[in-house]
Amino acid sequence: MKNQLTVFPAIFTFDGEYYNVDFIDLKGCSTFGDSIQNVYKMAQDAMGLFLDNLINFPKPTMDFSNINLKKNQFISFISIDMDEYRKKFNNKSIKKTLTIPEWLNYLAEKNNINFSQALQEALKEKLDID
Repeated sequence: MKNQLTVFPAIFTFDGEYYNVDFIDLKGCSTFGDSIQNVYKMAQDAMGLFLDNLINFPKPTMDFSNINLKKNQFISFISIDMDEYRKKFNNKSIKKTLTIPEWLNYLAEKNNINFSQALQEALKEKLDID
């Protein structure tokens, strides 16, 4: 599976002490930081958290001609690899029920195969995940 970056524009506002970030297309997704480096990291984390529960992401705004920025504001793009984000933060195990032929079950049990581990390895290989 090819990892793809998810990219959204955000409005950065410097209030003299902190940088505040509001995402144009992710209503209610905002954060702040005390330096430009810190706020970019915080924005990436906020975006990942916001998008994590969505199946379909909104389309990012690319036309900024109708956005009036104040003197202390600028627009920048924030990117995140949601596959990597989910691997890092959503690593809890879930129970799956599956069906396999009886003969395969017999051979796997006879050879002490861990079914969960075998399924995870097969899925990772099928999805081309390291």
